[in-house]
Amino acid sequence: MTAAAESIVVLGGRFARELEELAVPWAAEEAPDPNLLVLNGPLAAELGLDPAYLGSEEGVRFLVGNHVPEGATPVAQAYAGHQFGGYSPLLGDGRALLLGELEDARGLLRDLHLKGSGRTPFARAGDGRAVVGPMLREYVVSEAMHALGIPTTRSLAVVATGRQVRRDDMLPGAVLARVAGSHLRVGSFQYARATENMELLRRLADHAISRHYPDAAAAENPYLALYRAVVAAQASLVAQWMLVGFVHGVMNTDNMAISGETIDYGPCAFIDAFNPSAVYSSIDVGGRYAYANQPVMAEWNLARLAEAMLPLIDEDQEAAVPLAVEALGGFRRHYSAAWSGGMAAKLGLAAGKPETAEAAEVSDLVDGVTGILKDGPVDYTLFFRNLAKAARGDSRPVRGMVMDLGAYDAWAERWQKLGPDAGLMDRTNPAYIPRNHLVEEALSAATGGDLAPLHRLLAAVTAPYSERPGLERYAEGAPEDFGTYMTFCGT
Repeated sequence: MTAAAESIVVLGGRFARELEELAVPWAAEEAPDPNLLVLNGPLAAELGLDPAYLGSEEGVRFLVGNHVPEGATPVAQAYAGHQFGGYSPLLGDGRALLLGELEDARGLLRDLHLKGSGRTPFARAGDGRAVVGPMLREYVVSEAMHALGIPTTRSLAVVATGRQVRRDDMLPGAVLARVAGSHLRVGSFQYARATENMELLRRLADHAISRHYPDAAAAENPYLALYRAVVAAQASLVAQWMLVGFVHGVMNTDNMAISGETIDYGPCAFIDAFNPSAVYSSIDVGGRYAYANQPVMAEWNLARLAEAMLPLIDEDQEAAVPLAVEALGGFRRHYSAAWSGGMAAKLGLAAGKPETAEAAEVSDLVDGVTGILKDGPVDYTLFFRNLAKAARGDSRPVRGMVMDLGAYDAWAERWQKLGPDAGLMDRTNPAYIPRNHLVEEALSAATGGDLAPLHRLLAAVTAPYSERPGLERYAEGAPEDFGTYMTFCGT
């Protein structure tokens, strides 16, 4: 590497240095013939990386972990976790590596992390590899979530490895390079607590405070303040998921980030027809992480975080428990406020001051529209876009979607009296989401070597609020013959 190119990538190793008990130095598997499939140029620039360099032969090798900048120490992270309710004391990055940290344009540290880079000591029975389809799914959905304004890990690049990987069939392998505020998880705290190393647990909490919630450091009880901040961040995050109809699919404690960012787009999807019981994960046979269950499951995960943090909150567990319980109680308040305010905005209304007649009327309207959506197979995303047309005086598109016209008309009469703001609705309700049939179309084509459908889909979902000529099919619901949709984790 030349001296000029060497200066392009500077990776820090703060996580590996400060939390060495959670970091196993490791090297990515050699990719025989790496080929860049998609690169996020704007994100690269935000991170101070040269897109031209990342597209070069050496840059592509960097993106799969085969060229490691001088001074960097890639590590596999250790963590525990509850997976579908069952506790595993040791999970860890079975097919992932933290290359290091980058400082972005705002001066914030961002993790650069690989997914699908080969087996690690935590791989168990897995091969540590990934394939093109699931890695591109994460790219599309995470960038769509970012465009929707939802806190998320981001995708920097997907690189084909040139190796075939065995799943049900032989499929082309790929590595995803993703970026996050950090990869600290609820499971990280569970692992530190399970080791009974209180000094490690304290260092982990201090690391989280420093990177994500620096105001907590000045609190009377910094660790309780940290916990409260995580509870609030997760309540807001899940409310934002619910408002756009996103179903995570694997809300295990090892997939809940302390930063409040959405992490791990494995089995995930956006609902088409509104269905509170919607499940898109092939492994969620009991519906634990169904659409409507997500707030409850987030709260359950945060209870597990509280259990791990109790010795930090107070050395006397009898004193720590009520403090943690009270802090966890804030989840429902934060979630309710975020959901209610978000739904009011989707209806083009101000939420109103709590405990006023106006707020009560808005709350009733929110409940009413949810009932209308539940009553029949109504496309969730398209309903709200068409409702904005009704706010402008054209109610035909939205009336054509509902089953019970009498119930809708009675509801709409009350709604219209409050003077809904159609412009606010357009800014709040996306026209384009990664619709499941379009995602599958793009991934299938990309797996076969045709990236054009992927780029067309990305063009739509990364500017989701602005309707544009030529993108009509990206705003339409799934065709009738699309059938039941299921996603897989890709391992």
